[in-house]
Amino acid sequence: MLCGVYGPLTPGHSAVNENSSGGLQSFLIGKDGLLSSPIDTISSGGDSPAFTTPLSTGQVAIMNYNSGNGFIVPTEPGNPLEFSSDHPLITFNAPVSHPHMALEHGCEVFVPDLGADKIWRLVQNGAPGNFKIQGQIDQPQGSGPRHIATRGNTLFALHELSSTLTQQLIPPAPNGTTPLIANFSILPPGLPQGAAMAAGEILLTEPSVHFPEPFLYVSNRNTGVQDPRGDAIAIFRIEPKLSLVGFVYTGLDQIRGMQLGGPENEFLIAGGVAGDAGVIMLKRTQGGKNLTLLTRNLELPTRTSFVWLN
Repeated sequence: MLCGVYGPLTPGHSAVNENSSGGLQSFLIGKDGLLSSPIDTISSGGDSPAFTTPLSTGQVAIMNYNSGNGFIVPTEPGNPLEFSSDHPLITFNAPVSHPHMALEHGCEVFVPDLGADKIWRLVQNGAPGNFKIQGQIDQPQGSGPRHIATRGNTLFALHELSSTLTQQLIPPAPNGTTPLIANFSILPPGLPQGAAMAAGEILLTEPSVHFPEPFLYVSNRNTGVQDPRGDAIAIFRIEPKLSLVGFVYTGLDQIRGMQLGGPENEFLIAGGVAGDAGVIMLKRTQGGKNLTLLTRNLELPTRTSFVWLN
């Protein structure tokens, strides 16, 4: 939780408009799971926002991929679906900046920047909506950190350009450094000639009754000659040390959306942004070491994100 208290963002949902005049919208989720018309819409302050997420304080982070900036937007007290107008733009000072997500960690918000090979460290600087960059965690040059996950004081980064998964301890703020503990390729074997690979999504699961150990599930994304098996999800064991368990082939083309759900996060839904393979529902098996296909829906040919309603 961020240091400070601000109202929670419920019972609604926020979404971005990923275009050159990017926007942030809020919706009400009905009892039947259907979304209302937009409750509120504001500008993202930049070009092509690719990610938004609510924070524990009721603020909403939105990052603009093409323009290297973003907002952390407060919501109106008593009305979490209305966005406040008081949120100065956060600009990431790098020759090339492509911020791709935001992750709340303690009193900070981490922003992986695919263009700058950095993870920016943001802290609130006064009233809600006012944030500053207090430092950075440098990443391997040319790796392109796309998505991240944290577990305790450990940082896992999925790098789009190098198709790697790295592990390191979170260094002291603001600009401390720590060596990589692990650096794994996530590429599956037997790729066809002409495949053009990029890392996609990362999901972390904690132990539960039927899944006694934590795992990481990371997706590949092939924008070149397609593999008949489709994009693969790589499964990594976290304890006692990070290690590759294996690959599950999905039949999907360019996985861009992947989410866990269920009482023990036993289900994984995924979809591709291209092709016609639809949306698949997988079930975690063998204690989390494998994924089994439950069903495929071809009525939804391409999807880029999912929200699991509990």
